[in-house]
Amino acid sequence: MPIPTEPIGSIPRPQSLIDGTAAFYAGRITRSELETLHTEALRDTLHHLEATGSPVITDGEQSKPSFATYPIHGLENLASDGVVIPFADGHTRQLPKLTAGPFRFSTFADSYLTEAQRHTRLPLKQAVISPSALSLLYPADGIEGYAQENFIADLLAESTADIRRCLQHGAHAVQIDFTEGRLSLKLDPSKGLLRHFVALNNRALESFTDEERMKIGVHTCPGGDHDSTHSADVDYADLLPDLFKLNVGNFYVQLASEGDPARVLGIIRDNLQPWQRVFVGVTDPIDPRIETPEEVCGRVLEAARYIPLQQLGTTDDCGFSPFGDDVSTARETAFAKIRARVEGTRLAAERLGL
Repeated sequence: MPIPTEPIGSIPRPQSLIDGTAAFYAGRITRSELETLHTEALRDTLHHLEATGSPVITDGEQSKPSFATYPIHGLENLASDGVVIPFADGHTRQLPKLTAGPFRFSTFADSYLTEAQRHTRLPLKQAVISPSALSLLYPADGIEGYAQENFIADLLAESTADIRRCLQHGAHAVQIDFTEGRLSLKLDPSKGLLRHFVALNNRALESFTDEERMKIGVHTCPGGDHDSTHSADVDYADLLPDLFKLNVGNFYVQLASEGDPARVLGIIRDNLQPWQRVFVGVTDPIDPRIETPEEVCGRVLEAARYIPLQQLGTTDDCGFSPFGDDVSTARETAFAKIRARVEGTRLAAERLGL
């Protein structure tokens, strides 16, 4: 397409997989039976994503327990009482806490990528979690015999390997999920935590070539879980200047649900580097109403007034179901919104003479 368009990542799981996952943890089905359900859900997800016309798709994160904890799922050196993330509607999510070193991934994201490649010929984008998010696993009171600097060294090695393995296995793009970026400003308005996160992520990106970084991107949003957010009240003006200092070629920015998108576009224009591309959000996964292609087209045309066309792309604001137990958005709604994004982006390109 003249204006590139990509999804963020997750798609709501079919009810059969949700029920099967619960049955597995209750001991009623075997791991082999659960893996069969994963494969069935993956195939169905890829089929429906292909039908939307999207030129780039994802695996829908059907077998990820969550977008954030897939690398550590099943590790034994974790406790359950880690950092708590509050959402605007009152519910919370809690990260685990590391109890001993060394820190190692149990799962690398390329395992999801290579499985999806078996079932589609379309380009596949792979989402990975940021090193900065995983840095929150280290407890504030430390770990005896495992200093924080040793943890950071291990974390950076594992995170870098996670990205590199996806590139080596032919990912169209690798997207680093950085939802904690906006949240960090709520926790620390001085921007100290945000700048620490940006510096940490840039350390993980140091070993990649300029060409490789053009296939790597960062996603920012105020969270999206059970139709609620954790940091939508944080001003983008405080985040975006530091966000665009991340040494990647692509940025996926939640925008459709912003109250004043023109103001945000102006901030993006003022901070976007000539070698970077920004994919602006044109559909809102939290809103149950399905956008029309004309509505999406209007959002793209507005963005084109601020962003050079050669640096503009479109996306969805967030994933549709970043946690495996989130059923707030219907699966059919997600596919319909993606179809509207694709059709609206194509319509905008035509009106722009591309």
